[in-house]
Amino acid sequence: MEEHSSSESNSSSSSSPSLHSPQFSPAPDEQDFEMDFPPDPQDATNILDEGQPDGKRVDHEPPVVTSAALLTSLGLGRQVQFFPGTSKVYGTGQIFLKRFKMDTYSIFCKINPHYPFASHNDWQMANYLLQSGLSMAKIDEYFKLNLVQSLPLSFHTAKELRNCAELLPPGPHWKYRIVAMAHPTKNLAVLYYRDSLECVELLFNHPYYTSHINYTPFCLLTTAERIVREYAKWMSSDVAWCMQSKLPEGTTLCGVVLSSDKMHITNMCGGKVTHPLLISLANIRMAVRNKASLHAFLLGALMPIAEFLHPKQRMCSVLDARLFHQCLDIVIEPLKIAACIGHMMSDPAGNLQHCFTPLTAYIADTPEACMLVCVRGKTSPVMMVSYKEFSNAFQHEQHTWATTLAQLAHITCDLNDVERYFTQCKQFRLSRVYEPFWRDWPLSDPPNFLSPEALHHWHGKFWDHDPIVGLRHFKNGITTLKQVTGCAKCDVQRYIVPVISGAAPTNTVIAICALMDFRYLAQARVITSSIHDKIKDALAKFHEHKFSITNKGLQRGAKSGAALNHWQIPKLEFMQSVGLSISQLGAPVQWSADMTKHTHIEVVKDPAASTNHHHFDSQICRYLDQMEKCRAFETATRLSSLLHTGVAAGDMDDPDEDPEEHPMALLNDIWALKRPIPNFFAIAESLLTVAPGSIPYPIHTFTSGLTTFRLNYDPSIKHIVTDKVAEMFNIPDLCPAITDYLGREGPYAQNFHSFGGP
Repeated sequence: MEEHSSSESNSSSSSSPSLHSPQFSPAPDEQDFEMDFPPDPQDATNILDEGQPDGKRVDHEPPVVTSAALLTSLGLGRQVQFFPGTSKVYGTGQIFLKRFKMDTYSIFCKINPHYPFASHNDWQMANYLLQSGLSMAKIDEYFKLNLVQSLPLSFHTAKELRNCAELLPPGPHWKYRIVAMAHPTKNLAVLYYRDSLECVELLFNHPYYTSHINYTPFCLLTTAERIVREYAKWMSSDVAWCMQSKLPEGTTLCGVVLSSDKMHITNMCGGKVTHPLLISLANIRMAVRNKASLHAFLLGALMPIAEFLHPKQRMCSVLDARLFHQCLDIVIEPLKIAACIGHMMSDPAGNLQHCFTPLTAYIADTPEACMLVCVRGKTSPVMMVSYKEFSNAFQHEQHTWATTLAQLAHITCDLNDVERYFTQCKQFRLSRVYEPFWRDWPLSDPPNFLSPEALHHWHGKFWDHDPIVGLRHFKNGITTLKQVTGCAKCDVQRYIVPVISGAAPTNTVIAICALMDFRYLAQARVITSSIHDKIKDALAKFHEHKFSITNKGLQRGAKSGAALNHWQIPKLEFMQSVGLSISQLGAPVQWSADMTKHTHIEVVKDPAASTNHHHFDSQICRYLDQMEKCRAFETATRLSSLLHTGVAAGDMDDPDEDPEEHPMALLNDIWALKRPIPNFFAIAESLLTVAPGSIPYPIHTFTSGLTTFRLNYDPSIKHIVTDKVAEMFNIPDLCPAITDYLGREGPYAQNFHSFGGP
């Protein structure tokens, strides 16, 4: 631990075609797919070699003609228009291995590449134990085994093992700072953080992302007529294009992604709460960034949670928000400087680029979003609207950076007089923070970096009740579920429409179905103008029929249980900004908190479980520092081993080369998912060509059109009478329907098979 006591305009500015431009008219439905461009010329560069000569521009993306020809050959008919004059190379930087070998102890690695460990086997044992999650006591017990004591290891206790790990080449150093506050607190506000710019540099330079990162904003257009715009990754958005146009020519746009959320470390054992801040890079492609196992999000800071000694509880929340913005200002200060004047960073191929780091996305739930943009509760964080207008069926004016700062400038009272300041903020529906963290971050505007978030804004809004499970034997009823997983919410959404169909009024079913259509379409990875129109139509249809729900008293308060006659729901108003967000930030699904929730398990909960349950923050930081050292050391030693064998030095184009010895194959083995994703379409096709009798019959995986079905070999119900099925699933005409089917198709039908047994 270490203790730590305006850009010029682009001469070739271009404008990005807008989704709402007249030239973009609705088109026939397009297939929903994840667009992967051909490999960049840089991607073919050996990640073990140096970069391009000084002054040359790197063509990170293929030319438009090449892209169009390739896409047309694939039957996709799409064209890509890249922003001109970006990503110039200003010299040779440092590839991952070169940066790694600049460590203090690198001289010893020339003799022993696995220093401070004795050998490769010694390192393998250490790496396993360090990443096993075992406590130091359990590791000491392991070393006391007779078999382990007979092994030629360079360490024999958990303490010796940890000391060796401390000698490994480090990543961004962890620091701490005691944050001074104007109001007294019960405990010290200690901020644990890392240099945010170093975290971005680490992601930008990592060899695994060589073929998974975009450097240039682009417009994705369908067909040669260029009449339909597609939005997918952030680099395909209008905001990315607009930001690049405001940067000097030849620079590289590195979009910063942040995420924060309060979370419990312990349950029923003290209720310890922490507030982690995650950092990522928007240039990393969506499919890679949204996989927690690929470590595209780094823990940048653990925000302090102080207990203020103010007599009014509401004022304590005011001071909490001020403390958060003050700490966030400290953490992101290097990113703000880089966003103003730029910063030279090395990409994975060793090319030195002039990078700018504006804030492009902040993933947060609704209360966190309101706190970030300094507005009160029951106020939209992105629109100029309060709770009384949440039910409106149209989009309101955006609550921009300039508007908030202008409103704050009208408040002239003493900033330390919390109660008076809070009262004067009421007229503008502002919260209490007088210095928002984004106030001096160039190109960073709340309506642009706050995107609709699928987990909380869509799935969370749908779930307004807990399932009733068990018997009511208690005076106040059974204990309700405090937390319901996102999987449960998604599962209920899948079958809610057919369940209520026929039982609920027609207009109510239409309204619920419209909401389901909205959520389903908005989660597409690629959204065209036609899909965008359908999203808006679905939301408009819901607003048209929503009063059928309130008229029947079907909407009730969560606490009172009384019927509600209004739609003053913040997440409902958030849906009005989905259409605009698609063009500004790309597909909303890439900003879902599902992935950050999984990252919290890896970077907070798992490390906390290995501590002694005292001083969680410092031990979490030490644990993560150790894990990152191990992953980086494993990557470096395996790449170095490949380099020394001569494969990377001169035989990279050898047709007889073993694919498993390629650098990217080694990186995939270390970083990528170990469990492959099954392709059920390919499985179904292969089953059709197998020899009869070689597989169980009937086939349980088959395709119908664009849908693949996979049935369980061991069904939960193995034998049941037809009348019982009709009763269980409320299908009174099941037997007549089967009889009618057999009467018409029986002589020709050959797909009747028995499953299971008595």
